Amino acid sequence: MHPSFHTPLTQELGCDYPVIQTAMGWVSTSQLVTASVEAGAFGFLAAAVMTPQECEKEIQFIKSQTKRPFGVNIHAFQPGVDKIVDMCIDYGVTALSYGRGPSAKIIEKVKNAGLKCVPTIGSSRHAKKAVKIGADILVCQGHEGGGHTGATPTWLLLGQVIDQNLGVPVVACGGFKDGRGLAAALAFGADGIAMGTRFMMSSESPTPDTTKAEYVKAEVTNIPVSKKLDGLPQRMILNPTLKTLEDSSKAELLFRAVGNSLKYKSQTGMSVSQVIKTAWGMTKNTDMTLGQTLMASNAPMIIQKAMVEGVPNDGVLPSGQVAGVISDLPKCSEIIQNIIETAAFSLKRLES
Repeated sequence: MHPSFHTPLTQELGCDYPVIQTAMGWVSTSQLVTASVEAGAFGFLAAAVMTPQECEKEIQFIKSQTKRPFGVNIHAFQPGVDKIVDMCIDYGVTALSYGRGPSAKIIEKVKNAGLKCVPTIGSSRHAKKAVKIGADILVCQGHEGGGHTGATPTWLLLGQVIDQNLGVPVVACGGFKDGRGLAAALAFGADGIAMGTRFMMSSESPTPDTTKAEYVKAEVTNIPVSKKLDGLPQRMILNPTLKTLEDSSKAELLFRAVGNSLKYKSQTGMSVSQVIKTAWGMTKNTDMTLGQTLMASNAPMIIQKAMVEGVPNDGVLPSGQVAGVISDLPKCSEIIQNIIETAAFSLKRLES
């Protein structure tokens, strides 16, 4: 153990190493979280795509498999979010992560219960506001990151946030896969790293093998950012479905979104009024337009084709650019062991 691995991040979260396994919808299940936390990282359960009942079952499974700390990720506008928050408190979850911030009421409740608030930001201008409303840790995801991502490259964003001296641990995210990245982030002034794609490309990831094979084949230059899935910038591997979306007109995209919103309503059991209320809430409390909230219905249905059903060419493949330089699918324990050994070697080389 190199002394640099004991950082404010590990102190706040209680994990062995300054490495976070991020919450990826339909990927960061209890199976992956258990494997990542047992390896010494800190894992987040992707409850943002779960019902309260599904979330409770997943939390119970993790609790039955490990005594190590873990977190839960939520979406501020998902159905049943208040129940999930109460559940996290009742089960003694260590931290709550989120993107577009939940209400001040939720944050106050979470902090009063002793849970850590861990938002992900993609712009330096969001950092101070995030801390002001309760962030205990900031995950700074740069442009190289997978899924929804900002426009600023990781190292530039990291420097901008660190220079603000906000008094909370800062975590680098976007483009990390190994110990060299961890050593570089620590040397740069970060308190740890967060990884999604690297953990998704592991043997314990629930992602179907047919889909994992597409990630292994991916090239760095073939993982672009597109707004055609849900109206927001999202990085995905360029495959037949994404090509079709890119070539679609606005009218075709809207027609697809309406169809997918009906499918999503059926899948979640939401009523039409609940769907409208959720869309209106997102429009009112974020910078998303009504058109973007309608297009957001595309994401869960199309992503699940690849990430759950194992038909990658019929779905989309959210991914960080780092997938283009990953060619193996090891266990989480092997990923962490390699990261720590390589990072220790890199840091000692710098010291010498």
